[in-house]
Amino acid sequence: MRVFVILFNARTDNEGIHTIRVGDRHKVLMFESEDDATRFALYLEAQDFPQPTLEAIDSDEIEEFCRQTGYEWEIVENGRLMVPPEESLEWKSGDEPSPVVDDSSAQVESATQASSASEMSAEELERIRRQLEGLL
Repeated sequence: MRVFVILFNARTDNEGIHTIRVGDRHKVLMFESEDDATRFALYLEAQDFPQPTLEAIDSDEIEEFCRQTGYEWEIVENGRLMVPPEESLEWKSGDEPSPVVDDSSAQVESATQASSASEMSAEELERIRRQLEGLL
Protein backbone atom coordinates (compact mmCIF):
# COMPACT_ATOMS: atom_id res chain seq x y z
CA MET A 1 0.00 0.00 0.00
CA ARG A 2 1.26 3.48 -0.86
CA VAL A 3 1.29 5.96 2.05
CA PHE A 4 2.55 9.49 2.62
CA VAL A 5 5.13 10.43 5.25
CA ILE A 6 6.52 13.83 6.16
CA LEU A 7 10.22 14.52 5.64
CA PHE A 8 12.40 17.49 6.44
CA ASN A 9 15.50 18.37 4.41
CA ALA A 10 14.35 15.80 1.85
CA ARG A 11 17.06 14.32 -0.35
CA THR A 12 19.90 15.94 1.63
CA ASP A 13 22.54 14.52 3.96
CA ASN A 14 20.47 15.83 6.87
CA GLU A 15 17.12 14.29 5.88
CA GLY A 16 14.77 13.54 8.76
CA ILE A 17 11.39 11.91 9.06
CA HIS A 18 8.70 13.44 11.24
CA THR A 19 7.80 11.39 14.28
CA ILE A 20 5.68 11.85 17.37
CA ARG A 21 7.17 10.86 20.70
CA VAL A 22 4.89 8.64 22.78
CA GLY A 23 6.55 8.17 26.16
CA ASP A 24 10.09 7.11 25.30
CA ARG A 25 9.16 5.76 21.84
CA HIS A 26 8.99 7.45 18.44
CA LYS A 27 6.07 6.89 16.09
CA VAL A 28 6.05 7.54 12.33
CA LEU A 29 2.69 8.59 10.93
CA MET A 30 1.80 7.01 7.57
CA PHE A 31 -1.08 8.86 5.92
CA GLU A 32 -3.35 7.01 3.51
CA SER A 33 -4.48 10.31 1.99
CA GLU A 34 -2.18 12.90 0.45
CA ASP A 35 -4.68 15.61 1.43
CA ASP A 36 -4.56 14.56 5.09
CA ALA A 37 -0.76 14.48 5.03
CA THR A 38 -0.70 17.93 3.42
CA ARG A 39 -3.03 19.31 6.10
CA PHE A 40 -0.81 17.88 8.86
CA ALA A 41 2.29 19.33 7.17
CA LEU A 42 0.61 22.75 7.06
CA TYR A 43 -0.04 22.50 10.79
CA LEU A 44 3.66 21.80 11.30
CA GLU A 45 4.60 24.84 9.22
CA ALA A 46 2.25 26.95 11.34
CA GLN A 47 4.23 25.74 14.37
CA ASP A 48 7.47 27.04 12.80
CA PHE A 49 8.87 23.74 11.64
CA PRO A 50 11.15 23.85 8.59
CA GLN A 51 9.50 23.31 5.20
CA PRO A 52 8.07 19.76 5.24
CA THR A 53 8.05 17.54 2.17
CA LEU A 54 5.53 14.78 1.52
CA GLU A 55 6.96 11.53 0.29
CA ALA A 56 4.81 8.80 -1.24
CA ILE A 57 6.31 5.46 -0.32
CA ASP A 58 5.33 1.83 0.08
CA SER A 59 4.13 1.17 3.64
CA ASP A 60 6.30 -1.98 3.81
CA GLU A 61 9.43 0.18 3.36
CA ILE A 62 8.44 2.49 6.22
CA GLU A 63 7.57 -0.47 8.46
CA GLU A 64 10.98 -2.01 7.75
CA PHE A 65 12.68 1.34 8.50
CA CYS A 66 10.74 1.51 11.78
CA ARG A 67 11.74 -2.02 12.75
CA GLN A 68 15.41 -1.23 12.08
CA THR A 69 15.34 2.02 14.08
CA GLY A 70 13.10 0.82 16.88
CA TYR A 71 10.33 3.24 15.93
CA GLU A 72 6.63 2.48 16.01
CA TRP A 73 4.30 3.35 13.15
CA GLU A 74 0.67 4.21 12.70
CA ILE A 75 -1.46 4.32 9.60
CA VAL A 76 -3.64 7.43 9.56
CA GLU A 77 -6.83 6.44 7.79
CA ASN A 78 -8.30 8.55 5.00
CA GLY A 79 -10.29 11.49 6.38
CA ARG A 80 -8.97 11.27 9.95
CA LEU A 81 -8.08 14.67 11.36
CA MET A 82 -4.62 14.59 12.94
CA VAL A 83 -3.31 17.72 14.66
CA PRO A 84 0.28 17.82 15.90
CA PRO A 85 0.73 18.45 19.62
CA GLU A 86 1.63 22.06 20.36
CA GLU A 87 3.91 21.75 23.34
CA SER A 88 7.58 20.80 23.47
CA LEU A 89 8.27 20.88 19.76
CA GLU A 90 11.83 20.00 18.98
CA TRP A 91 13.84 20.22 15.75
CA LYS A 92 16.86 17.95 15.78
CA SER A 93 19.52 18.48 13.17
CA GLY A 94 23.21 17.82 12.97
CA ASP A 95 25.80 15.97 10.97
CA GLU A 96 23.79 12.76 11.04
CA PRO A 97 20.26 12.45 9.68
CA SER A 98 17.89 12.56 12.64
CA PRO A 99 14.14 12.60 13.13
CA VAL A 100 12.01 15.63 13.71
CA VAL A 101 10.01 14.98 16.84
CA ASP A 102 6.76 16.27 18.26
CA ASP A 103 7.85 15.62 21.83
CA SER A 104 4.51 15.12 23.53
CA SER A 105 2.48 12.21 24.72
CA ALA A 106 -0.46 14.19 26.08
CA GLN A 107 -2.23 14.87 22.78
CA VAL A 108 -1.24 11.87 20.66
CA GLU A 109 -4.25 10.03 19.29
CA SER A 110 -4.13 6.25 19.29
CA ALA A 111 -5.55 4.32 16.38
CA THR A 112 -8.62 3.45 18.44
CA GLN A 113 -9.17 6.98 19.79
CA ALA A 114 -9.53 8.97 16.58
CA SER A 115 -11.33 12.24 17.23
CA SER A 116 -13.93 13.57 14.87
CA ALA A 117 -14.63 17.28 14.51
CA SER A 118 -17.96 16.84 16.30
CA GLU A 119 -16.18 15.38 19.35
CA MET A 120 -13.69 18.25 19.66
CA SER A 121 -14.15 20.93 22.24
CA ALA A 122 -14.99 24.46 21.12
CA GLU A 123 -11.58 25.56 22.44
CA GLU A 124 -9.77 22.97 20.31
CA LEU A 125 -11.74 23.94 17.20
CA GLU A 126 -10.95 27.62 17.83
CA ARG A 127 -7.22 26.80 18.18
CA ILE A 128 -7.27 24.91 14.88
CA ARG A 129 -9.16 27.76 13.18
CA ARG A 130 -6.52 30.26 14.36
CA GLN A 131 -3.73 28.01 13.06
CA LEU A 132 -5.37 27.69 9.66
CA GLU A 133 -5.97 31.44 9.46
CA GLY A 134 -2.30 31.92 10.27
CA LEU A 135 -1.43 29.91 7.18
CA LEU A 136 -3.32 32.33 4.97
